[in-house]
Amino acid sequence: MLNLDNFYKARYVLSKIIRRTDLVHAPKINPECDVYLKPECLQKTGSFKIRGAYYKISQLSEEEQKKGVIACSAGNHAQGVALGATSMGIKSLICLPEGAPISKVEATKKLGAEVCLVPGVYDDAFQKALQLRDEHGYTFIHPFDDENVIAGQGTIGLELLDQLPDVEAVVVPVGGGGLISGVAYAVKSLNPNVKVYGVQASGAPSMVNSLHDHKQEKLAKVSTIADGIAVKEPGSVTFDICSRYVDDIVTVSEDEICAAILHLIESEKMVAEGAGAASVAAVMFNKVPVKGKKTICVVSGGNIDVTILSRVINRGLAKSGRICTLIIELADKPGQLLKVCQVIAAQGGNIVSVYHERNNDSKKVTDCVLRLSVETKNQEHVESITKALTDNGLKIRENI
Repeated sequence: MLNLDNFYKARYVLSKIIRRTDLVHAPKINPECDVYLKPECLQKTGSFKIRGAYYKISQLSEEEQKKGVIACSAGNHAQGVALGATSMGIKSLICLPEGAPISKVEATKKLGAEVCLVPGVYDDAFQKALQLRDEHGYTFIHPFDDENVIAGQGTIGLELLDQLPDVEAVVVPVGGGGLISGVAYAVKSLNPNVKVYGVQASGAPSMVNSLHDHKQEKLAKVSTIADGIAVKEPGSVTFDICSRYVDDIVTVSEDEICAAILHLIESEKMVAEGAGAASVAAVMFNKVPVKGKKTICVVSGGNIDVTILSRVINRGLAKSGRICTLIIELADKPGQLLKVCQVIAAQGGNIVSVYHERNNDSKKVTDCVLRLSVETKNQEHVESITKALTDNGLKIRENI
């Protein structure tokens, strides 16, 4: 049975391997509450996952270690298992979803693990890992539904109370539930008054649905930029712990996650992956009731694929009102484009691209369509530009 002794033992074992991650005060995330970040994105391997993986492997018997270990992962658990196993001289095989970021795949190999890419998502990799375990006798290291893994992840909860004793709320990203189970168990056991909230991507709400319906449920599919929490089904152990210790779990959209990633880069000089930024997104967009509270957001990982970072930033800019796309219907005659430019310039907008199309689906044959990308300050600035255009007799078909 899980108990606090496991957590303190895990903290002692992990003290030799993990990096200390001090809290970062980040009041700009939401002026209505006092926000701190727990930057596990700065952890060795770039994620909190090393905590649970290393502790679990350290507790294996000599016979289990000799067999070698196998794991399945979206990428972060893979690196934790690889580092833990290699540092103890143990062979490791990791099954990763075929679509896992290349950076995570290569990092796992560099840490000494053998990699098996599996078509599909995390849950498909999970089934493949179980198959190989049965065929070759490997010891399976579960990414979340294991009490030693949960105890390892829960050392974060112990640290949070040490680092900010008067914390009032903790916000944690949720995939299969290992992290929030450990954090919630530790925090609630030591201070039941602290609220613990979980956050899932709206495209992968497995724990949200399960808790709502009071039973474990499996999603037909998941789709989210937050690959680290793209899990179809929560674990049985984690579902039980979340049912008892977590105050609520909410969801955030892809655009909200992208806006949170952008904010962390710009304002906090911190790089987070989609899963890691989910907790920040929930606080930024008031998805959790933390107004006026001293709140910690666990930034669980920073292993974002740099090949998609530019797209994430653009989505974040759009969500934050920092860039907008205007589609305007114009009479096809001299001076119309100049008029549009003058109105936008007068409002302080910066046009970064222009696409003029004559062959379009406009009802009037003599009309054309103008597609503009405009740099703006915020959502209020976007609204003032669109109002100015409309006031000058221009027809905005769409504001993206």
